[in-house]
Amino acid sequence: MEQFITSEMLVSLDIGCYKHNVAIGLDDGKLLDEFEVEHTQAGFNKFFTKIEYHRLSHRLPVSIAMEGYNGHARPLDRMIRARNYRLFNINNLKLSRFKEIFPGAAKSDAIDARKGLELFQLKKHLPQAKDVLQEIYATPIENEQLKRLSRRRRRMVDERVSVVNALQSDLQAVCPGILKMTKDVSQKWFLNFLMTTRSSLQELARKKKASLLKIKGVGKVMVERIIGWQNVAIFSDEVELVSPLILEDVKRIIDLNQIIQKLDEQLDELESRSEEAKIIRSIPGFGQTCTAEIAGEMGTVDRFAKEASLALYFGMATLDKSSGVSRGSKSPKQVNPKIKAAMMTAVDHHRKMVASSQAYYEKKRVEGKKHNQAIRALGRHLCRVIFKMLKEKREYKII
Repeated sequence: MEQFITSEMLVSLDIGCYKHNVAIGLDDGKLLDEFEVEHTQAGFNKFFTKIEYHRLSHRLPVSIAMEGYNGHARPLDRMIRARNYRLFNINNLKLSRFKEIFPGAAKSDAIDARKGLELFQLKKHLPQAKDVLQEIYATPIENEQLKRLSRRRRRMVDERVSVVNALQSDLQAVCPGILKMTKDVSQKWFLNFLMTTRSSLQELARKKKASLLKIKGVGKVMVERIIGWQNVAIFSDEVELVSPLILEDVKRIIDLNQIIQKLDEQLDELESRSEEAKIIRSIPGFGQTCTAEIAGEMGTVDRFAKEASLALYFGMATLDKSSGVSRGSKSPKQVNPKIKAAMMTAVDHHRKMVASSQAYYEKKRVEGKKHNQAIRALGRHLCRVIFKMLKEKREYKII
């Protein structure tokens, strides 16, 4: 009978908010150690001390699996990679499917940690277990920073949209007709105009032409619009109550504009140093923001064995769900929604700038596809192009 030879030491972490459960074993099924560590420097020191003790005792390379990579595990995940251990992420969606196939008798944090060791042992022989564990490859530091900053930018933009909507609603309620001066309440000249108010918006109706001309961004054309509004201005009985709230929203929008502008400058500088970002941005229609989100969220193309996997992650491909005589498809759950949103925007701009892409889009529309379906079909084709460009490290060229 052939004897099973151990080739690596396995570590499994069940990640929590404040504490993490750890199980250490060998790939022959032997459990070496189980313990709990706090999410503190002392806990991290305990974690690595125990790993090194067992690694030196067995003289084996170390592979670590954690559920929740890049979430509550930070900065432990970065510390693991800095020590050149192999790091795997336990895919929660595929883990749920695996647990349906191989259910356990009970559930606890310690049991979940041991489940990671089982996945390691089975991944060499069982496709379902192999799919649950996804190796984390080294990501260029510029792309990690792009991910962090682009996510923050998205939060700031979403907040600005929320505040602008609230501002527009309040202005419509207390100053009917004031919005006729501008189609966009977030325009700088309009915000500066509102900021000249000290306490009540009623002051805006009494400002003289000379004072209006001193407001930054307000020219002669805007002054005429303002004077036209002043002649018919009316205010609701809530104006005294709501005016301070409106001014707070105006200040917040101005602050958010400054934050977003600074983030854009940082993203532009990072993209100039990221090889992946430079390649993606060479595609016509792929601007700064979309490129930053795509390169940052993707990290490295080495994560993907083939272009079909990249297309699924980008949200540009569907999964077949045909059965018998019925034919159909469904959206995959492993889509990165941030990349998908960026791709939908970038591809729509791209097809307007490249004749062949526009022709492909129009062909899909003639076939009966809706706008978003046609954009995704074009995006699926572009995923093949992006994958090849990144693998061969060359920029986009129109032939």
